[in-house]
Amino acid sequence: MVHQILMIDDDREMVMLGRLILEREGFKFLFANNGRVGLELLNKEYQNIDLILLDVMMLGMDGWQVLQNIKGNEKFAHIPVIMLTARHYLEDESEAAKYAGMFDGYEVKPFVVKNLLSKINGLINKKNVT
Repeated sequence: MVHQILMIDDDREMVMLGRLILEREGFKFLFANNGRVGLELLNKEYQNIDLILLDVMMLGMDGWQVLQNIKGNEKFAHIPVIMLTARHYLEDESEAAKYAGMFDGYEVKPFVVKNLLSKINGLINKKNVT
C-alpha cells in the first residue's frame, strides 16, 4: 500500500526537498504552497491522505491556524500532523503549548532526514494499527 503525505509549506525549496525525500521512500506526495490551498486540497483528498507535514510560519494563514482548521473538522481530524518550523521549539514554546494535543510531532528545519522519516513511519504505522 502506498501512503500519501500532504505537505503544506510556502517555501518552494523545502517543498522540492520534501518531494525528493518522500518519493524516494515510496510515498505519494501532495503539496500546497499556503494554508488556504492546503485546506482546500485536504477537503478534496482527505480520504487518501495518511499524514500532513505543516509549516508553522506561512504568510496569510499560519500553520497554527491551519492546524486548528484541520483538527476542528471531524472528516480529517484523525490525520496525524507533524509541524515543521525554522524556529527552535523554545522560540515557539508558548505557541506550541497552546496546541500541544493537536499535533503529533515537531521538527525544526533544517531537519535530520532520518529523524523525520522515523516520525512519519511511526505515525503511519500507528494509524494503520488503530
